[in-house]
Amino acid sequence: MTKSFKPAAYVPPGTVVEFLQDGEPHIAWVLEESQGRLRLLSRTKREVKLAATRLLPWVGPECPPGASREEIGHRLDDIDARRREIAGGINPTELWDMAQGEMERAPAEWFADLLWTEPGVDEVAAMGRTLLEAKTHFKFQPPDFEIHPADKVAARLEREREEKDREAVANAGHVVFAALWARIKSGQPPLSPHVMLREAEGLDPEVEQRLRAVLLAQVARQTDGVDADREALAKLWESLKKPLPDAPHLALQLAQAWGVLPPHHNHFLDEAGYAWGDDWSQAFTDESATQKQRLETLADEAAANAAIDPAPYLSIDAASTRDIDDAFFVAEATLPDGRPGYSCTVALARPCAVWDFGGALDREVFSRATSLYLPEGSGHMLPEALGTGLYSLIAGQPRPALAAEFLLDERGVVMDTRPRLAWISVAHNITYPDAQAALDEGCDDAEGRQLALALRLARELFARRLERGAVVIDKPEPVVSLDGTPENVRVDVSLRQTSPDAELLVSEFMILANSGMAAWTRERGVPLLCRTQDIALPREATGVFSDPVDIFRVVKLLAPPVLECAPRRHAALACDAYATITSPIRRYVDFLNMAQVEAFLAHGAPRLDAAALRAIVPHLSARIQEVGQVQRFRPRYWKLVYLAQRKREPFPAVVVDDAGSYPTLSLPNLQITVRAPRHILGDRVQPGMRFDLTFGRIDPLTNELKVIEAREAE
Repeated sequence: MTKSFKPAAYVPPGTVVEFLQDGEPHIAWVLEESQGRLRLLSRTKREVKLAATRLLPWVGPECPPGASREEIGHRLDDIDARRREIAGGINPTELWDMAQGEMERAPAEWFADLLWTEPGVDEVAAMGRTLLEAKTHFKFQPPDFEIHPADKVAARLEREREEKDREAVANAGHVVFAALWARIKSGQPPLSPHVMLREAEGLDPEVEQRLRAVLLAQVARQTDGVDADREALAKLWESLKKPLPDAPHLALQLAQAWGVLPPHHNHFLDEAGYAWGDDWSQAFTDESATQKQRLETLADEAAANAAIDPAPYLSIDAASTRDIDDAFFVAEATLPDGRPGYSCTVALARPCAVWDFGGALDREVFSRATSLYLPEGSGHMLPEALGTGLYSLIAGQPRPALAAEFLLDERGVVMDTRPRLAWISVAHNITYPDAQAALDEGCDDAEGRQLALALRLARELFARRLERGAVVIDKPEPVVSLDGTPENVRVDVSLRQTSPDAELLVSEFMILANSGMAAWTRERGVPLLCRTQDIALPREATGVFSDPVDIFRVVKLLAPPVLECAPRRHAALACDAYATITSPIRRYVDFLNMAQVEAFLAHGAPRLDAAALRAIVPHLSARIQEVGQVQRFRPRYWKLVYLAQRKREPFPAVVVDDAGSYPTLSLPNLQITVRAPRHILGDRVQPGMRFDLTFGRIDPLTNELKVIEAREAE
């Protein structure tokens, strides 16, 4: 072992020393020493005052005092150059391999003895410098160096690698994102996915992939640090976006400009974490196949035992509907007291017949919460093999169902409710226009007579609800259609062809089934997830409203329905209790309610008690709200695209509220509202006045719609 080079109590002038500043070793010459305080001259000819205790534990050589500053500078340069040269030949990793496990800590001299037989002060200083830089393997604890154990070194190396990767991604990202933003501001078209941005040419594929992942994570607003990778992406995004403007949907705009995402990408789906299409169901192919096999066995047994309900059920849906979850059969009946009445059976699809609650598919369907019907297509809650296939009430196919049979008097008042589990085979799937045509023509065949009888009952049901104070909003229904590729899409909006009688028939039977089953389960103590709107409405707020001004006024009086387990009143529907059960293929709330009723009818007890059902409500309500935003906001996005494609064209609007500096107008044919400055509309503006509006700035992405001209309609 060589002699120690630790600083002595007295460091004479002319001694070469080193000290740490900003984490780096600096070489200096001692000019003067006084009671442990040193005056030093650095290589840069700067004087430094320092306590001797701050010197690094390698001191020397000692040179004759009295040298000029120029001579001192040359001497320090020579010594520093020699030490740098020596340090360049030292491999700290090899030193760590030799020392790890042998020692926990050691001075620089000990490590120098591993390489040299008789190390001098320059070798020890070079060794100390090397160990100071190797922070992943050593930690300086004066006067020694702590030798990190293998696990800590591995963790530090991994962090160092990640930091280097982040730095590489950040450096490249600042350049790429700045170039993309310049493209956006200059109005250049988005890049094709197969065309590389000039600033990204030669980019390391892993760096490029990381940058794309940053954008996609931010588009989906995945910044809550749920896992380490997501947290890292969020931190990286915060760094990358600093030089850029604070623009809304910045990540989405950059991703589209780069070709990572297509034009008009549905970011609402990303934010809701809702997988579009049916590819998501591939992970559950085996479970779907198992359900299919089990259900086909049950169907064969039902057919063999003549247990399929012989009633000729009819369904009425839109022509594009593939997930058919309700049908009906209506017949004249005699009440127990001899009065004439109706027998109305609403048959509902029963997708929970062989369902594995708590399984992987159930958890995924719970997360999806509801089907989505958007201008660009449909996203189904269930795998399509189940929702539009196995459980859909397709004519001529035996299906498990809940048959909710209601006995009603001539005025549509429910006298008795008798639900049962059944197997049915729908006789005919009818479209709304075909059903309306049959009703208009008064067809005299069995199907036509049943439709006529069903309409008669529906009108009675509707009349009774109005008597009880129902609120009915009758407004145009715009249909948004898309044509062309995402890069050249053309949007059109037309009003849906109505089938008023057929639509009344279906809507009243659905309300009958939902309210009737809610009342039936309440009497038997079966908890369901209920939609409640327990508010008081003034008399003038009840009835049928079709005028935009009246609709705006009445809707402001309505509170949104609440999902809860208490079967309380739904004011707008004029129902004492209301629990949706008629769309179990499309809504998870209905699915759960169907399972509750099914279990009670089969076993005498619901699947979940009230406490267990209440525990589900908070998460399910939040999930429904998240997914529901897609259904609310996406059609409006396309409507604004429609307006943007027809800029400067006037659109008819009606003033529905004249309060404040910006009165509100409704565009009935688009079913959107907009606010306009009062000075554009005139001083005498009042509700009901009609204008033709011309729009200036229209930004579908930020939901911006600005009125620049309003001409009073003649």
